[in-house]
Amino acid sequence: MPRTMLTDQTWNLLSRVMYLTERVYRKPEHRMTLEGILYRMRTGIQWRDLPSDFGDWSKVFRRFNLWSKKGVMVEILSFLSKLADTQWLFIDGSIVKAHQDGACIADAQEQAIGKSRGGNSTKIHLAVDSGGLPVHFKLSGGQTHDVSHGESLISSSPKTEVVIADKGYDSQALREFIKSLKAQHVIPRKGNSKQGNDDIDWCLYCYRHLVENAFMKIKKYRAIATRYDKLARNYRSMVALAFSMMWLPMWVD
Repeated sequence: MPRTMLTDQTWNLLSRVMYLTERVYRKPEHRMTLEGILYRMRTGIQWRDLPSDFGDWSKVFRRFNLWSKKGVMVEILSFLSKLADTQWLFIDGSIVKAHQDGACIADAQEQAIGKSRGGNSTKIHLAVDSGGLPVHFKLSGGQTHDVSHGESLISSSPKTEVVIADKGYDSQALREFIKSLKAQHVIPRKGNSKQGNDDIDWCLYCYRHLVENAFMKIKKYRAIATRYDKLARNYRSMVALAFSMMWLPMWVD
């Protein structure tokens, strides 16, 4: 039997959340289906190579694809992130390489695949709370600049008191947007700025590593560190599931 990831406690919680979405019936066999999805996420293997312990691989994939269409994984993350401590909000982006099998599609841009220095890639734009736990994320092509998704990332996240980001978000328009939300910004200016960074709270900025840690935690899964999914919604579901695994210890004693 391959190594599994769900304990009885975590499965009871996840099955209840999936049922509350009103899109997934509560069935015992869903546990092994979800274990198969998690196994594929962890190892990065092709769906057809799933061990038979999880059931027929095509059945596991079809159910994952159906849940992806319904947005079940994203809804699970939204439910679990209700415990977020949103006093601070850290935002950042991280590039993942798109495998050649996942990038061979007619309209790559619509599937959040773009060209960056390393080739075909996707960028994950992420917002985490004061404890470094994910509250919202978006996908785009790997060539997309971080700041272009700054406003939408912040507006889609829970209301916060302070937004912390690196120099990639150095934009006066973004700072004004944060002020309009009655929040403080901690965003260093680039070296060529005449205004300088005397007004930056460097002590608070030091905690920006929390968002980097979140990327590190999900990239231990091979199907996240490298994108094998052709469709953006399927990769989005995988990323949402990985972020949900970060939240589970907060819900389960």
